[in-house]
Amino acid sequence: MKKLFIFFVLSSFVFSCENDDSITPVEDPQVIAEFRTNLSELNLYAGNISDLVLSTRAFPYELNTPLFTDYAHKQRSIALPPNTSMEFDGDGFPIFPNNTVIAKTFYYNVDERDLSLGRQIIETRVLIKINGDWESGDYKWNEDQTDAVLEPNGSTLPITWIDANGVSNSTTYAIPSSSQCFDCHNTYGNTTPIGPKLRTMNFEVNGVNQLQKFLDNNQLRGLSDVSSIGKIVDWNDTSESLEDRARSYFDINCAHCHIPGGFCETQSTLNLAYETSLEDSNIQVRKNSILFRVGSYNPGVSMPFIGTTMLHDEGVQLIQDYLDTL
Repeated sequence: MKKLFIFFVLSSFVFSCENDDSITPVEDPQVIAEFRTNLSELNLYAGNISDLVLSTRAFPYELNTPLFTDYAHKQRSIALPPNTSMEFDGDGFPIFPNNTVIAKTFYYNVDERDLSLGRQIIETRVLIKINGDWESGDYKWNEDQTDAVLEPNGSTLPITWIDANGVSNSTTYAIPSSSQCFDCHNTYGNTTPIGPKLRTMNFEVNGVNQLQKFLDNNQLRGLSDVSSIGKIVDWNDTSESLEDRARSYFDINCAHCHIPGGFCETQSTLNLAYETSLEDSNIQVRKNSILFRVGSYNPGVSMPFIGTTMLHDEGVQLIQDYLDTL
């Protein structure tokens, strides 16, 4: 009789909880817009940090043509402060509110043919908008993959992985220093993002236009029609024109330095932004120099200066094919 009574009480409690509208689910903690010692302290991830499951306070984004970094995979995310949105400001970067956190995590799958074998996470690069200005920091993941520590000085790490064709690859991956990060994330002396321009995110992800999804989720406002936004193309999509593919590749891999106000402005006459006309870009005039710089890997000479330790064979071939038409 006593056991029956306890069961009745517990059952009644569970039933009342399931039907009590006043009980709300526990929310993930707020993302911390500060450069703390450990990445886990920023609350960008939920649960086991090495699972790379984003907090409900952050959302992923993807780029139609991503930047090449030694064939590493990247997880990109944005965390906006509560009750804020990105503001439409043309085809380029939206206006991000203060205390926005943008993160990009780099990793390699052990074997691209069998993802159950796991991955090696290398680094997480973070941008935080503080009082109107962007600040950057880089977190290096520990060997146990339990956390990442803020590392301003840069380092190298031997990496080995097996690609989708079963070929074993290796490199000495270079994690950039804070000063090297600034070289690329520098426009007129100010730190800026590189990837999340609206025209770079204006494409379908899982069957839904990414910008429309941002609008529907109140993560972006001030834009009424995503079709009014220009777009770059996927460099690897052969249904697109060779010129559009090559110019898109230049835009994401090279234009952050080769634009007015960029790191290479005084060293080069190239302007590789996608929207720049061919004539004004100087690509045709400088095509031999471009091929010399990207056609072989020579530290200090080849392009880009930092961020890679090997050639992107497919990207080099694309550039070669395009320049051969000029």
